Amino acid sequence: MTIEHETHVSKVTLMEKITSEIKACHKCALWKKRQNAVPGEGNLNALVMFIGEAPGYYEDIKGRPFVGAAGKLLDELLSSIWLSRKEVFIGNVLKCRPPENREPLANETETCTPYLNRQIKLIKPKIIVTLGRHSTSYIFSKVGLKNEGITKLRGKIYKINLFGFQISLIPTYHPAAALYNVRYKDELERDFQLLRNELQKHRCS
Repeated sequence: MTIEHETHVSKVTLMEKITSEIKACHKCALWKKRQNAVPGEGNLNALVMFIGEAPGYYEDIKGRPFVGAAGKLLDELLSSIWLSRKEVFIGNVLKCRPPENREPLANETETCTPYLNRQIKLIKPKIIVTLGRHSTSYIFSKVGLKNEGITKLRGKIYKINLFGFQISLIPTYHPAAALYNVRYKDELERDFQLLRNELQKHRCS
């Protein structure tokens, strides 16, 4: 068995452990009304990791992230820069759907994000794209950056040290917001071109 294969097996085993813990989690009240926890999915060696807010209605039903209308738009955005889901990892701040898709509560974020932290440490992505203000706020809080709101923060690349390794952070709007506002969609598309250019740099390095 090669070192590369051993590393891959180890990552798979560790992610399976995290996933099992998430599916069995009763640490906050959200588990009581969920149909399925949504641990996240994708390539464990991904250069790019996307972090959204929380599962919605369809995600709760299927147990997978971004499978509703916002997910369809995310797939289109990925395709526009020649990426697919199998090449990236997609997760959320919360692993269970809040009732009526309400915003995450502070205690829910505090309780749930250790799972996300472990996923980031395991994957060690070169780039993190935060989708929306909640995931952006969370990552900014971890590295001591001032949260000025997603409208001001998007459109830029932030070089951060997260959990001991360097990451290019690209905040942008949540795809769900773009379903109701054409301007957000245009800016999302520009941010994905920013991602494409940054990804190319990492691929060439």
